[in-house]
Amino acid sequence: MKFDNPAKDNPIDRLKVIGQPHDRIDGPLKTTGTARYAYEWHDEMPNAAYGYVLGSAIAKGQISSIDLQAARNAPGVLTIVTADNAGRLGKGERNAAALLAGPDIAHYHQAIAVVVAETFEQARAAAELIEVQYHREQGAYNLAAEKPSITTPPESEPDKTTGDFASAFSASAVQLDATYTTPDQSHMAMEPHASMAAWDGGKLTVWTSNQMVDWCRTDLATTLKLPAENIRVISPYIGGGFGGKLFLRSDVLLAALGARAAKRPVKIALQRPFIPNNTTHRPATIQHIRIGTDKDGRIGAIAHESWSGNLPDGQPETAVQQTQLLYAGANRFTGLRLAKIDLPEGNAMRAPGEAPGMMALEIAIDEIAEKAGVDPVEFRILNDTQVDPANPERFFSRRQLIECLRTGAKQFGWRRRNAEPAQVRDGRWLVGTGVAAGFRNNLVMKSGARVHLDSQGKVTVETDMTDIGTGSYTIIAQTAAEMLGVPLEKVVVRLGDSSFPVSAGSGGQWGANSSTAGVYAACVKLRETVAAKLGFDPATAEFADEQIHAGDRSAQLKEAAADGTLTVEDSIEFGELDKKFQQSTFAAHFVEVGVDMATGETRVRRMLAVCAAGRILNPKTARSQVIGAMTMGVGAALMEELAIDQRLGYFVNHDLAAYEVPVHADIPEQEVIFLEDTDPVSSPMKAKGVGELGLCGVSAAIANAVYNATGVRVRDYPITLDKLLKGLPEVI
Repeated sequence: MKFDNPAKDNPIDRLKVIGQPHDRIDGPLKTTGTARYAYEWHDEMPNAAYGYVLGSAIAKGQISSIDLQAARNAPGVLTIVTADNAGRLGKGERNAAALLAGPDIAHYHQAIAVVVAETFEQARAAAELIEVQYHREQGAYNLAAEKPSITTPPESEPDKTTGDFASAFSASAVQLDATYTTPDQSHMAMEPHASMAAWDGGKLTVWTSNQMVDWCRTDLATTLKLPAENIRVISPYIGGGFGGKLFLRSDVLLAALGARAAKRPVKIALQRPFIPNNTTHRPATIQHIRIGTDKDGRIGAIAHESWSGNLPDGQPETAVQQTQLLYAGANRFTGLRLAKIDLPEGNAMRAPGEAPGMMALEIAIDEIAEKAGVDPVEFRILNDTQVDPANPERFFSRRQLIECLRTGAKQFGWRRRNAEPAQVRDGRWLVGTGVAAGFRNNLVMKSGARVHLDSQGKVTVETDMTDIGTGSYTIIAQTAAEMLGVPLEKVVVRLGDSSFPVSAGSGGQWGANSSTAGVYAACVKLRETVAAKLGFDPATAEFADEQIHAGDRSAQLKEAAADGTLTVEDSIEFGELDKKFQQSTFAAHFVEVGVDMATGETRVRRMLAVCAAGRILNPKTARSQVIGAMTMGVGAALMEELAIDQRLGYFVNHDLAAYEVPVHADIPEQEVIFLEDTDPVSSPMKAKGVGELGLCGVSAAIANAVYNATGVRVRDYPITLDKLLKGLPEVI
């Protein structure tokens, strides 16, 4: 199905199943421990051996020698795979560095060997016996130190200019010129990267934890130099990804290599310190923002430059993209700068680009609003735009930022806020409130599905879409039930298998909208097939109550499959509506904090998110996504930071004991409001994504609340107490 015109009325609009707060259909499996994750396919492969990955002890250089003899002779060892005996390997297009290194080393903990043994403990013990000698080279590990030498924009993201920023900024009545920093951060999903691999002749099956099944399959095929059709990837349940499992990683490759060498199935779970150092992380940024307004606070000039670092084949953190679209202003400049850094690969983490970009931009907006003497909510409303500022002919398909701000301000009690910082106390706590806009572009991807109807009237949907805890099983079942007029319990959903049609996968906030649109397309074809089978006109027939109706005539849906199961397959392919319309999602985040005036300890007291993100397919699962994102925003604002050993080039706090993330005690009352916001330009579902929008702007709202509470403006995340103490009252 080609989607190249705005959606008209369709069966989804009935909202009998779609749009309702159904419980997750996979919930009972997860709460009883019967949903099998990547490391748990014991029944399929009861004789699996265990692999243990050895990572590089240096960040840059070469392996001079590697002695495997003692490890090979250790109890239980079946085989050891290194770059010397793995055979010729390729490199997937989505990997910045080789997943099995040798002799050259690109980053710390880059995999250099996998030991396969009968038990995990034997594999781990043997790995400790491997003797490796290195030639260490000097590396670059400090973005700030590399920043002065970066002058050329990356080829993938040239500078973007509109009007004459320099002249307009110089002539502005009110000016802001400030620099902000965000640190390296880790996804830290509860489930580590884990895989099990088994060979059958020249064909490979991998059970893994991966958000994008087809990306994993095709990049694994490239790396192993195999035809993609010889590889099957299975990933039905994922225990958290946040972008860290978008791409092929070393656990998959090394499980496959180990299984081939050992001639039996092999399972691998990366040890926790490998998650930041061996997989990917959100890279640090240095962001320079300049804003100029007239005396009334209208933006006339806005510029945003961002510096980030990555390995030679890596990409920059696209932290300026929201600044190109969020606020009006005739004169604009945005640019990305990329340093070559010898740290582990920087790549997508929930809301890549906008999340760190808005951590800076939305503080800057508050700062310029204060300089202009305008309330920060009203300043954002004053500078709203209904068109792409760089291309005024291109309207937003839907843009409800003002309604988000107005609704949130009323619900949160914004008018009671004291605009003068450090004036509100609750015992020893300084209390403040803050606001930030939320923005995330709406992305769509081609997505396919296969739908079956059997003689009992049961509908089965198959697609390689994944569920990373977002509720994909449920909203896909809701889509099929709505389209075919059957109850939810009559729908079976099978996900995460490369033998199913290729879907959008879970990432970039495109998953829910795109994958359900793919199911919609397949269901349209099944409706046509059923109608033809039973002698109805598909254009006028209605599907409801497990029947097909037209005029005075009706028939049971299952009658169409009386002679055998009906099976259809289709995909949604998106046309060029995104060229005519700018498609984005919007939010307003409001936060109240308390800061201990003696210690600088910050406690978030209450949070509100108001979201405009198209049709909400399931308010219950969508709310879960938003409050989860809000929680991540608390972590990013107040505690999350990968500490770099500047001498040796690795992340020191590479486990859950030292890398701090929010816990239940850190999270207060959270409220989420979804605006009515169907968008026919987005898809036949008229939906958009929301799981990343819930993060964008949250950290800045917290930073702005801390400033309102204390009068201390922190521009370097995270906002830890040491950055506040110097500005707190000397006498309590």
